[in-house]
Amino acid sequence: MPAKTTDLLGIRVLAVILAGGEGGRLDVLTEERAKPAIPFAGVYRLIDFVLSNCMHSKLHDVWLVQQYQAHSLSEHVANGRPWDLDRTHGGLRVVQPYLGRSESGWYKGNADAIYRNKTELARSGADLLLVLSADHVYKLDYREAIARHLERDAEVTMVTKRIDPGEAGRFGVVRCDSEGRVLEFAYKPEEPAGDLVTTEVFVYDLPTLLETLEELAEASGADETGEDEDGSGLQDFGHELLPRLVERGRAYEHRLEGYWRDVGTVESYFDAHMELLAGDSALELGSPEWAIFTPSEQRPPAFIHASARLEESLVSPGCVVSGHVARSVLAPGAVVEEGASVRDAILLQDALVETGARVERAILDEGVRVERGASVGEGAGEEITLVGRAARIAAGTRVGRGERVQPG
Repeated sequence: MPAKTTDLLGIRVLAVILAGGEGGRLDVLTEERAKPAIPFAGVYRLIDFVLSNCMHSKLHDVWLVQQYQAHSLSEHVANGRPWDLDRTHGGLRVVQPYLGRSESGWYKGNADAIYRNKTELARSGADLLLVLSADHVYKLDYREAIARHLERDAEVTMVTKRIDPGEAGRFGVVRCDSEGRVLEFAYKPEEPAGDLVTTEVFVYDLPTLLETLEELAEASGADETGEDEDGSGLQDFGHELLPRLVERGRAYEHRLEGYWRDVGTVESYFDAHMELLAGDSALELGSPEWAIFTPSEQRPPAFIHASARLEESLVSPGCVVSGHVARSVLAPGAVVEEGASVRDAILLQDALVETGARVERAILDEGVRVERGASVGEGAGEEITLVGRAARIAAGTRVGRGERVQPG
């Protein structure tokens, strides 16, 4: 259970969730939906974790910055009611790219997204900006990081985590002194110097952030939209902003000791589910003290037939299981018919595996139909087979291990 913290009286905090990335590393799973809208553990979406953290942290002024496949995310978050964000003052505000005379156009990265909304951010009256990503699974009381930020009079506080050194190159890698001051920052280095990385949770002094972004834009020759002559301009925090703040000496870390996982790749998304099933995960989805909230689907209870055989699996409401399901996650409405076999797999909403079909080490997107006698994930090896939304695998078809089937 996250530690209890004191309310931050007199400090205005605005939380901005950056949810506009294309999520290309998730392949066919993000061809028709935003990455934060991807289902997780059957009944949740990735965005649910960061929104639930905001709710438990008593942060009720939240902006959701969207861009790619925005409709899929907007439909899910609606007015923010599950997270107590449907408010007259504050609450959830959805921010889209727009076309206008200035500060308009598509976002080229997280720093660019903040810069293009600088006028509205300055008008918000916030003292601190809590910048969050929407493709990570974790629980954190953000007030802990905010309190540490204020204690140190920091310009930026980076929430950090020690991870597998082999994965560190995917993130911002930091080196800190004994007081938590960040001495070095390397953005997605080819040869990471350590295993301490940023979790894409940042607390910024808002006036300092906007001023520094303005300086960087001017130095690059960028215009008021953030673009310079070659069209690059401001991009991600890690390229220029964070190195500049580290150099000035008022960048600090706040260590996250609990569970945290980036599920922005097919492998990490799949592995996170397998950890849940094996009991290796420290993520407590059922914790009443820090529940993860989501808009509930009106589905009947799952029905398990006498012919079914279930082993170490998560079965969501609306599922019908008559066949063999082992070490798998079934999202609402998934159906496994008698004589079918599903092993080491993730079936998203309303996926259907017909009689005699086999699915192994695969992810079936929403509405996928695997017809009689077909096989998905056939073969050896550790690769993961992906079948895109609403695809139909015809009777008797063989889809090999690691192959991709496009949506539809």
